[in-house]
Amino acid sequence: MIGCLIGEVLALEAPTVLLNVNGVGYEVDTPLSTFCQLQKGQKVTLWTHLAVREDAQLLYGFSNAQEKSIFRTLLKVNGVGPKMALGILSTLSVDMLIHTVEHEDVNTLVKVPGVGKKTAERLMIELRDRFKALAAQPSTSNSTTAQIQFTGNSAVAEAEAALQSLGYKPLEAQKLVNAVKGDFTEASDIIRAALKSMNK
Repeated sequence: MIGCLIGEVLALEAPTVLLNVNGVGYEVDTPLSTFCQLQKGQKVTLWTHLAVREDAQLLYGFSNAQEKSIFRTLLKVNGVGPKMALGILSTLSVDMLIHTVEHEDVNTLVKVPGVGKKTAERLMIELRDRFKALAAQPSTSNSTTAQIQFTGNSAVAEAEAALQSLGYKPLEAQKLVNAVKGDFTEASDIIRAALKSMNK
């Protein structure tokens, strides 16, 4: 089992990071909360979860151990796969997710792409007890000062692609980005503002 990777960021294409670890390039899918903290050329540690399927071995990476733990907890919920779990952690911070579950805020959870009312209600029931122990722990994620470098596409296109990779429909992603793009020039800022607008 690969528990963490320490290496240099070679490339970023939301939500995937290409990480050079001693000459081996690992493709790691990340929630946007982690992705937006990374810069090309940066030396980072990603806490990883390895998913083995019949047709692929997939790595998921997180900026801290708590986020990895929450991801694994989400995977234990019936009907929640890695893509949905990444979508949840990209839309809601760890602290916000814990708060949402504690207060049974179904309306917030259904804003996550792919999460309907029934899935949200199931998440509430199955996560409530598991989150009690985590509620007092502060989140170590700090994406507010993160910077990210994109190559090729414009910041708007990158932001839309990142949201679509998490399950948002093209028109939904475009609408979210269009609502905030005028205030920002960096893709990472547009992504954060778009996701933040979902939680208002």
